[in-house]
Amino acid sequence: MEYNRIFDLLDNQIKKFNKPDALCGKENGKWVKYSASDIITTSNNFSYGLLKMDLQKNDKIAIISNNRPEWNIADIGIIQAGGVDVPIYPTISDHDLSYILINAEVKYVLVSSMEIYQKVKNAIIDNPNVVSIYSFNELEGVSHWSKIIDLGSSHPNPDKLNEIKNKIKAEDLATLLYTSGTTGNPKGVMLSHMNLMSNCEDCNHLCPVGQEGVALSFLPLNHVYERMLTYLYMFKGVSIYYAESLETIGDNLKEIKPDIFSTVPRLLEKVYDKITAKGNELNGIKRKLFFWALNLGLKYELDGANGWWYEVQLKLANKIIFNKWREALGGNVKVIASGGAALQARLARVFWSANIPVLEGYGLTETSPVISVNSLEANSAKFGTVGTVIKNVTVKIAEDGEILVKGPNLMLGYYKNQEATNEAIDTEGYFHTGDIGIFENEKFLKITDRKKEIFKTSGGKYITPQQIENKLKESRFIEQAMIIGENQKFASALIVPSFQTIKDWFEPKGILLKEKNDIIKHPEVINKIKEEVAIVNKSLAQYENIKRFELVNKEWTIDGGELTPKMSIKRKVILQKNQPLFNKIYDNN
Repeated sequence: MEYNRIFDLLDNQIKKFNKPDALCGKENGKWVKYSASDIITTSNNFSYGLLKMDLQKNDKIAIISNNRPEWNIADIGIIQAGGVDVPIYPTISDHDLSYILINAEVKYVLVSSMEIYQKVKNAIIDNPNVVSIYSFNELEGVSHWSKIIDLGSSHPNPDKLNEIKNKIKAEDLATLLYTSGTTGNPKGVMLSHMNLMSNCEDCNHLCPVGQEGVALSFLPLNHVYERMLTYLYMFKGVSIYYAESLETIGDNLKEIKPDIFSTVPRLLEKVYDKITAKGNELNGIKRKLFFWALNLGLKYELDGANGWWYEVQLKLANKIIFNKWREALGGNVKVIASGGAALQARLARVFWSANIPVLEGYGLTETSPVISVNSLEANSAKFGTVGTVIKNVTVKIAEDGEILVKGPNLMLGYYKNQEATNEAIDTEGYFHTGDIGIFENEKFLKITDRKKEIFKTSGGKYITPQQIENKLKESRFIEQAMIIGENQKFASALIVPSFQTIKDWFEPKGILLKEKNDIIKHPEVINKIKEEVAIVNKSLAQYENIKRFELVNKEWTIDGGELTPKMSIKRKVILQKNQPLFNKIYDNN
């Protein structure tokens, strides 16, 4: 690799691209653009400032912020000065924040808002390690991060910075990322420059966008998925525009007309639900044409497998219906990368049919992250799988079905936790992912469940809950679901209905539903969910069938403690909070 340390990406950008809009963020309604030269100048001044503040090798600096160019500039500035950055979710719980700041021995914290600043202030009351908190935004009573930049610009020390950079090896620790975990305290994943840069290199040929391209970024930069993709965009010279917020994504898509963006399945599901809701509002021939095209898309197969007549119809559907979908995404999207959770095959099919390829991939924080991905290359995509294993990475399936991984992307280990490291990485150097999977066609990796989440009924039958939950969530009437029934006679489900969809569905029928408690108790709603569950049961083995379910009157959220920042469900928490519903299902059975 020509560039094997993260800050080498800037040299690459200057030599090959030097675009005026390498990084862009919106301030006061206007896009503020940073060229590669701007990024280098500002990140160097930030480094000089940190060195003047006596930053030592491997000192930790936390970044708790929304996506913005300042995030990247601080990232580079910290790492090239020999520090280690510790990116943290802005939505993190108070307990986990306090734990991470202490465990990582964080020295400085960079925040973006008063809300996060107050959160950090409360978290460091008994923490002697944190020296100062700085903010990207101008906040009253809070030191602005420009103070560090100004300190550096007035005390430049390029000789010392270059000396530090020259001593940094590809194998050195670059960043400390804490996994959210569904149980216990977060674990600090130690990633080196090589871990992340090798993943960029090994995914490089899979990205169909180059220096002429534009990317929209809205997934959190503190997550390794968006972080690595950002480095990949920088490596390829793709301009990066940061969405203002999740609420403005639709407007930002139309503004910048991106060629590529990454997302999680839940956001695609919401886009699909909005599209179908609009279709339901149509009348007459327009409605018929809309659902004709939609149903056609749901049958889509790759590589023209449906035959010439299907392709003729699909071409027409793209001209009169799906073209509006592409326009809503800006009109230029060449590919959408999907990760973080399982993507429903039906969503992949319908977006592909609309000439919007959605490439599902798989990876973990510990693998920097990409292990496998579907691609646009010939015979390199298969619906319902996470694609083919990327080059230089080795995957094998253990006897119990667990996916094991080895490669240059594999973490250095867990910070201050050798026991957990030894448990995760075996003596042959394979990382045990905790995911269960198989290879389809001896080529495409398919995730079937989480090893720790599989449970047995009292009849000795194994239930893989995640698979069933994903099937349930294919219904637009079901927002969230959790399968239960460990050591019980049968499997059941706790279901959070899609409250808005149900309101919209029943209103034309003269049934007005307002309060969530009323919705979950209404006989018509219960019957509708029962119908949706029955559809899923048809695709399951008899012992997997959902015999009973109870509706939950509140969505599971990160703030509520039921979800991790990655949106994985915390099963024990949900079960504890809904113990009466569990008892209602299984008492006297």
